[in-house]
Amino acid sequence: MKKLLAVVAFLFSSAFVMAQDADALVGVWEPGHGKARVKIDNIDGKYYGRIVWLKEPNDPNTGKPKTDVNNPDESMKNVPLRGYRMLKDFTYKGKGVWEDGTIYDPESGNTYSSVITMKDENTLDIRGFVGVKTFGRSDTWRKLKIN
Repeated sequence: MKKLLAVVAFLFSSAFVMAQDADALVGVWEPGHGKARVKIDNIDGKYYGRIVWLKEPNDPNTGKPKTDVNNPDESMKNVPLRGYRMLKDFTYKGKGVWEDGTIYDPESGNTYSSVITMKDENTLDIRGFVGVKTFGRSDTWRKLKIN
């Protein structure tokens, strides 16, 4: 009976540690270009990131909040960029890697398969690609300390 309890305790502690590691991704991050900030949340075990801040929040031509004008879907072109969910469906694979998600580039209107690798607690390597990871582009994001 003691062995069974020990095994159950080990399984629960392992699951708890894995969940803590996975949630290291949660927080506000700034891409390398510094034009936006993205808040990443855990929603039902998957990770999503939405734009929460823009360096230039308004369109210089209209003075109104920027919208997703480059989106190939006509119905999305009037959606405000602030609040837009640009990271979707990432799952934690262990060892600081989240996969099976997509990243949307509002500057091109393209969506890419993506892998997120945590370099350290304040640095992410986000790689977007089409088809094969080898043929893609990476960006380094840094975690912001928000009170």
